[in-house]
Amino acid sequence: MRIAFAGTPEFASISLQAILDADDHEVCLVLTQPERPSGRGRKRTPGPVKQCALKNGLTLQEPSNLGNTDALRELSTANIDVLVVAAYGLLLPPAVLSIPRRACINVHASLLPRWRGAAPIERAILQGDPETGISIMEMEETLDTGPIYTQARCKIGTQDTAATLTEKLANLGAQCLLQTLQDLDDGTATARVQDRAFSNHAHKIEKSEARLDWNEAAGLLQRKVRAFNPRPVATAKLFGRDFKIWRAETVDITEISLAPGSIAAATDHGIDVVTGSGLLRVTHLQAPGKKSMAVRDFINGNRELLQSITT
Repeated sequence: MRIAFAGTPEFASISLQAILDADDHEVCLVLTQPERPSGRGRKRTPGPVKQCALKNGLTLQEPSNLGNTDALRELSTANIDVLVVAAYGLLLPPAVLSIPRRACINVHASLLPRWRGAAPIERAILQGDPETGISIMEMEETLDTGPIYTQARCKIGTQDTAATLTEKLANLGAQCLLQTLQDLDDGTATARVQDRAFSNHAHKIEKSEARLDWNEAAGLLQRKVRAFNPRPVATAKLFGRDFKIWRAETVDITEISLAPGSIAAATDHGIDVVTGSGLLRVTHLQAPGKKSMAVRDFINGNRELLQSITT
């Protein structure tokens, strides 16, 4: 089949490379978001999908929106059977959805209809879901509501972060995508309608959500640390300063008289902070203007902060 592919980050590039490696179909056009300034230097860096397309000599377009006349013309004249979308980041207007001869499909990182929307991986971790997965669905005008061709499950480990879970799901998504493409090519693909009664909206992560409130339970705070790693990264007040919290774990305690936000202990194993219920042990953190480091290294370089703490 002739395939057009639309995606931007690493999650999507894994699927694009899988199609190319399988060598069963022709990728005749790649769409990706335009380069944007990032990092301290605000340099424009090509995204993973763009890098993959350039490396493989694929025709590439970077429209700022798909209502763009040139982008629509390029798609319309590409003579495509299937449009594959994976973490593209731009809405597809009805005019685009009607272009492919066979299907317009999306690689979505949730067991639909569980989490529809922009941040299904982070929301699954925050909610404490024991598992998530991949859904390959037919795209519709409404967000993530289309019928499902293929699904596969993935357990969420107790230490999984958004970064590690995204990597797992990217590889699983590529496998599911190849199967769906094969089914579409064979004419054996069937799709089942989603049950909207079980849907939840995985709205975009706001930076303000990453601020930890020590009055909340340790379990929820630990899930926030995991969900917001690698971005926007959880932040919290420690030693009177704001720190980024990269890794943390819960500690079982029977009783403690200190107020939430108090530091109960600081050892090489971590900094134990009192929460609204239980202790949160911070194991990796980042001081303002510094690099992320293990607590052991932080303690060695900041003994003066710990003089008043009983360890």
